[in-house]
Amino acid sequence: MAFTCHYPEHISPSINSTPYTSLAHLVQSFCQKFAQQSAFECLGATLSYADLWRQSCQFAAWLQQQPNLKPGDRIAVQLPNILQYPVMAFGTLLAGMVLVNTNPLYTEEEMVHQFNDCGAKLLVVYSGMAAKALRVQPQTSVKTLVVTDLADMHPWPKSVLINSYLSYVKGMVPSYDKSRTISWRQWQQQSQSSQWQMPDLSPDHLAVLQYTGGTTGLAKGAMLSHGNLLANMMQAQEFFNYGLTIGQERFVTPLPLYHIYAFTVHCLVLLHKGNTNILIPNPRDLPAMMQTLKKTKFTGMAGLNTLFVALMNHPDFAQLDFSQLKMVISGGMALPEATAKRWQGITGVAIAEGYGLTEASPVVTFNPADRVKLGTIGIPLPSTELATIDDAGQLTELGQPGELIIRGPQVMQGYWQRPADTAEVLDDQGWLRTGDIAILDGDGYVRLVDRKKDMVIVSGFNVYPNEVEATLLQHPAIFEAAVIGEKDSQGVETLVAFVVNKEPVTEQDLIQFCKLHLAAYKVPRCYYFRDELPKTQVGKVLRRALRETTDNPVA
Repeated sequence: MAFTCHYPEHISPSINSTPYTSLAHLVQSFCQKFAQQSAFECLGATLSYADLWRQSCQFAAWLQQQPNLKPGDRIAVQLPNILQYPVMAFGTLLAGMVLVNTNPLYTEEEMVHQFNDCGAKLLVVYSGMAAKALRVQPQTSVKTLVVTDLADMHPWPKSVLINSYLSYVKGMVPSYDKSRTISWRQWQQQSQSSQWQMPDLSPDHLAVLQYTGGTTGLAKGAMLSHGNLLANMMQAQEFFNYGLTIGQERFVTPLPLYHIYAFTVHCLVLLHKGNTNILIPNPRDLPAMMQTLKKTKFTGMAGLNTLFVALMNHPDFAQLDFSQLKMVISGGMALPEATAKRWQGITGVAIAEGYGLTEASPVVTFNPADRVKLGTIGIPLPSTELATIDDAGQLTELGQPGELIIRGPQVMQGYWQRPADTAEVLDDQGWLRTGDIAILDGDGYVRLVDRKKDMVIVSGFNVYPNEVEATLLQHPAIFEAAVIGEKDSQGVETLVAFVVNKEPVTEQDLIQFCKLHLAAYKVPRCYYFRDELPKTQVGKVLRRALRETTDNPVA
């Protein structure tokens, strides 16, 4: 049976060709159209669309004047959610160069790998990372380091006060050799006589090298073209248009902009309609985030399960003003129904869950705001084809689990300089193998089961950890849970659960609870109690890290 989707009237099943030839053209369009409005706010400072355009063009002009740089060169940007990020990211694109988003929490080994893999010639880095960047620079292709302090874009004297406090009082900026770097003020002074020129770009030109999370080995760079990202913006826009007012929305931005989920949502979809992003530099600092939320009337938020749970467990969260809240979206990891129901009970707004992956720019499916179906990742975006296949590559029936494959204009060009890896996931007809197990239903909705590699075979039965984790999270004593498979000396797999409890609970309590809700073979036989679970910067639980610790349980 063919998989079909019946789209709501306000969502077109296909997108028309974009009116933009490149992301540079897009940025120019929305910055000029919404010039007087606020694009980004951070720690009490505001960046208007006009200022965003002016400073991005200034950085682009400076890049274009560098004798060792040319169109197509890779520029690595390693910044948290601060006002400088969009300036440097858009400036790179306006210069006709390729943006390489880089995690500020990378280890030296990870930095060396990524910079050498992409061949980055210039690195923009937060001052707290400058000492580390200088240590690795001799081992990489990076020739120039541009360093910025956290508050460089705040007005004087506030910028001086904040930067001095962070450096000398908080000790957040290790000393480094400033003579080997270019400061924020220096590049601005050098660019005063430079004139920016619109680069000659087409939709097929490479725009962003977005590195995968690296949870299964060395990270690979997904090649996302201008056309890929423009298409995904237009596709996702169909879902965002419903119930949102152009130029009026204020979205909380806790997820890092260097992550493709946040980059596409906040830097493309929301800016395209003139909305405001409220940047949260460190979402792990919940008290600081709560202070920001108390001071602003926000109409939207993008997040993921671990963040939603952490916020709801904060004693002040329920007292926030949710009267203006219209849209909350979730992605990046599975959203348990218990989290979604609890959130709606507190805020009055349902979480619309979506699904994507780096290789698809990233959004693939999304729940329409007026037709949220809990437990699903929504319906396919316009102009997006979906199917599921078995291990032999044959199509599976509707309602049966299989590996999700997708095809659409948002699918990457391939992995940077890795043709063999590209061939493993992308066929010559444009179908991308996601590595995720999903079920397609007759209503056009998709239910994500789990990662294919995380599936555990117990007594000949397939067990998907997400299902078991969702059950454990329904127990009132459990705060977080993660489930993996563990093999004995005979190669027989059993289920192992890692839990973070907020109230006293025993292993036997959890076994009995799971037996009430799950088939016997899905019940974990061993439970490890932890103070916290290892996670990526965006909050995904690192199951691989848990597998490496099962020989040292903490009871």
